[in-house]
Amino acid sequence: MKPYKEMSREELLELREDLRKQYKAMRGLHLSLDMSRGKPCIDQLDISMEMMDILNSSSDLTCEDGTDCRNYGVLDGLAEAKKLIGDMIEVPAENLIIYGNSSLNIMYDAISRSMTHGVMGSTPWCCLDKVKFLCPVPGYDRHFAITEYFGIEMINIPMTEEGPDMDLVEKYVAEDEAVKGIWCVPKYSNPQGITYSDRVVKRFARLRPAAKDFRIYWDNAYSLHHLYEDDQDNILEILEECKKAGNPDMVYKFSSTSKISFPGSGVAAIATSPNNLVDIKKQLGIQTIGHDKVNQLRHVRYYKDINGIISHMSKHAEILRPKFEIVLNKLSEELEGLEIGSWYKPKGGYFISFDTLNGCAKAVVERAQKAGVKLTAAGATYPYGKDPEDCNIRIAPSFPPEKDLRTAMELFTLCVKLVSVDKYLSEEN
Repeated sequence: MKPYKEMSREELLELREDLRKQYKAMRGLHLSLDMSRGKPCIDQLDISMEMMDILNSSSDLTCEDGTDCRNYGVLDGLAEAKKLIGDMIEVPAENLIIYGNSSLNIMYDAISRSMTHGVMGSTPWCCLDKVKFLCPVPGYDRHFAITEYFGIEMINIPMTEEGPDMDLVEKYVAEDEAVKGIWCVPKYSNPQGITYSDRVVKRFARLRPAAKDFRIYWDNAYSLHHLYEDDQDNILEILEECKKAGNPDMVYKFSSTSKISFPGSGVAAIATSPNNLVDIKKQLGIQTIGHDKVNQLRHVRYYKDINGIISHMSKHAEILRPKFEIVLNKLSEELEGLEIGSWYKPKGGYFISFDTLNGCAKAVVERAQKAGVKLTAAGATYPYGKDPEDCNIRIAPSFPPEKDLRTAMELFTLCVKLVSVDKYLSEEN
């Protein structure tokens, strides 16, 4: 089929009638499928179940340095847990603090601490007239929700195939002291699956911020979440690059095992410079006596070392890869050449980013939901939920079974076609 924009009005009307019949038939299936979030599926959760047998009532819960994990203490996490997570994100163990299960919680704490007490002695953000954050878009809605919650002004930074538009990043950071941070998902970005190039990482490391308390919020959520064993993205280690560039304190690097072991009971960490660690521990020591050391020990004894995690992640890839291929193949089969949408083909991560014709994303999501398939809300990948072009949709393939995913993608591509035809016909009137 030729591109829709090359069709005559009569051809478009005939096509719309056929698509409406197909859509009516799909609605008659009474589907109830949820693809709104990147939740691991049951099969992914099941592969970690042996971890539950690692510790029991007769286990020795003494860690390597003699600490009894049942008791209070160890504010920054077990040494062996820091080593395991440090190897996972390529950071020395001494640069980490281990928290509970959620890296998002650590990010929230970092923003909250900056608001009330400042960063390393700087003026608390709540005392400033304006605080701004840079937001690569499309991006992660939960990042944006944190800064919106604290009343921080968010500025869109377009993503390129190499990462954020660094010309814009450098300009804002250098010229505006109110810019205090930037959200980043540098590897297999959410939702596009883009990995920052070496050039982009080095430009980040060489930033010269007007604000001394500017920080890069580097969410390393998908560091080992490859789909293919023989075709994987790699990325420069940002803390090391910042140290080389004379900016050792500029980065907070976040990570967790949420999509490695169990989302509800993994372990999370922040890696940063010694100066930042001292600053963070001032607050942390008031907030808690220590996080769940038994869970940290469970993870260490189950995975043993980085090789154990890598082996485990290959099992995740075996489950996720066919689902990503179902989505990508369906997009190619149904939409290739029609010029009514575009998409990335990620090598890892949890999402596939799809761009409709301008002004069509909300209508596609609405039509899909009416027929029983719930997608991430259109606009969610932009600050304030406002996509200026109304074109980006985040597809989350991980949770549905493969059979349901095929059905969902059949409906999705049908909705894209139908909404696109309506757009071209409306423009002719």
